[in-house]
Amino acid sequence: MSNYTDKLGNKLNDLLEKTYDAEKGFKKAAENAEHSGLKTYFSNKAQERYDFGHQLKSEMKNFGQEPDKGGSIAGATHRTWMEVKSWFSADDDESMLEEAIRGEKASVDEYHDVLKESTLPGSTKQLLESQKTTIEQGLTKIKRLEDLN
Repeated sequence: MSNYTDKLGNKLNDLLEKTYDAEKGFKKAAENAEHSGLKTYFSNKAQERYDFGHQLKSEMKNFGQEPDKGGSIAGATHRTWMEVKSWFSADDDESMLEEAIRGEKASVDEYHDVLKESTLPGSTKQLLESQKTTIEQGLTKIKRLEDLN
C-alpha cells in the first residue's frame, strides 16, 4: 500500500476537520431546535457525521496518513454564529435550517474538490463518493423540511 501524497493527505485532513465541525454544528442545532422533527433530524445528521469521521480516519490510517484531531477555527466560528443567530431570530428553526443547507452545500463542494485528485486510491474514492451522495440526499430532505417550516 502506498501512502497518500502530502497534498491529498492535507485535503483529507481538511475534510475530516469539516466533518467534525458539521457533527458539532448539527449537535448544537439539535439542542436549539424547537420542533421535535428538526431535533431528530439534526441529531441523526450529527451521528451520520460522527460515523463519516470514523470511516474517513480508518481509511486514512490504512494508507499511512495520520488523521488530525478536533475541528477547525472556521467551524467553531460557524457554530457560534448559529448560536447567536438562534438567540436573536424570531424564527430559530428556519434560521438553523437555512444555515444547515448552506453548510451541506459547502460540504458537497469540499467532497467534489477532493474527488478531483488523480492520486485518490479506489477505496478512498468509493468512500468519499458514498458520503457525498448521502450528504446530497440529506440536502434534498433538509430543503423539504425548510418548505414545511
